[in-house]
Amino acid sequence: MESDLRSIGELARASGLTVSALRFYDAAGVLVPASVDPVTGYRRYTDDQVAPARLVAGLRRVGMPVAEIAQAVRAEPAAVHRLLDAHLRRLANGLADARREVSRIRSLLPADQPSGATRLVLAGGDLAAAVDAVRFAVGTDPDLPALNGVLFDVAEDGVRLVATDRHRLAVTRADAAVRGPTVRALLPVAAVDELRQRLGPPDEAPSRRRLGPSDEVPEVRLTMLGPQVVADVAGDQLSITPLPHDFPDYHALLPGPGDGGAARRVCVDVERLVAALRAGEPTLTREYAGRPLPVTVLGLRGPDAVRLLGPDDLARADPTELYVGVNGDYLLDALDAAGRPRLVLESNGPAAPLAIRPPDDEVALSILMPIRL
Repeated sequence: MESDLRSIGELARASGLTVSALRFYDAAGVLVPASVDPVTGYRRYTDDQVAPARLVAGLRRVGMPVAEIAQAVRAEPAAVHRLLDAHLRRLANGLADARREVSRIRSLLPADQPSGATRLVLAGGDLAAAVDAVRFAVGTDPDLPALNGVLFDVAEDGVRLVATDRHRLAVTRADAAVRGPTVRALLPVAAVDELRQRLGPPDEAPSRRRLGPSDEVPEVRLTMLGPQVVADVAGDQLSITPLPHDFPDYHALLPGPGDGGAARRVCVDVERLVAALRAGEPTLTREYAGRPLPVTVLGLRGPDAVRLLGPDDLARADPTELYVGVNGDYLLDALDAAGRPRLVLESNGPAAPLAIRPPDDEVALSILMPIRL
């Protein structure tokens, strides 16, 4: 009976998984609800799903890949033990490789560089464009302080900027000359905005200015050491204290770069799609948290065919078309932030996130969580 089922919040409390994680594992086919209300989209789970959910939570904490978590949930205990053994070996090998790489990096550090510091030198235009590409997705909920900033995820050859508010995710990359160990720093959005302003005229909004490597913007030097980040723009220094929170593991939501594995990939003319969205093309209305929520429905047909659908269009469903419902304002933000004349929309189905990426960039993308139709 419906009354005997658990809500998604109850299962989250019983398992240790967050509500957003349960939604993700539903979309990934790992932990599918026993029932979903066709009107509200509310998920319900049985008591028998508590143990698998706790298993998923444990495997998630040790960093097991989603594909192997899916196997473990459906496997006999002996098979789960084998998966755990293989994962432990993989972690041990990775740690050994990381230790060797850290030793190599330390040997390259000049004598006057503080031990453990990481320094980046990158073009100001690259950094400005990267901030513009992710700024729209920064969270504003005071109850979720880990989302109220931009993650700077530094690798050997550059830095990824990442922002999310749970409903959308934006990722991009800027090339950089990097000296020092890899490091991650979650910078508060106010500091990121101030840094962005120093890369362009102060009378231009940070999220609107489009810059690239050829623009006359000063070179930026970032020094990241412990609880402090110092940004130097043409001798003008800005000291930033990172947020003391753990940013969510965004890698789990990223599709494979250019893998073509999405059920539908459509290349769209951004100007035409934006014009249609701003013209008030038909939308649906669904209830969310007790309030009406307008839903923009995209019909993804072929490689170059996308349209906006209204209620009458959905009533005459086309089996060759993939329908995806999203927040229209979020879609406009993502299209605008990308700053490209053409973009690729990717989706694995109506319950899967919608990915928006440039056709010539394997890292940069935005992801919008779907709204159940």
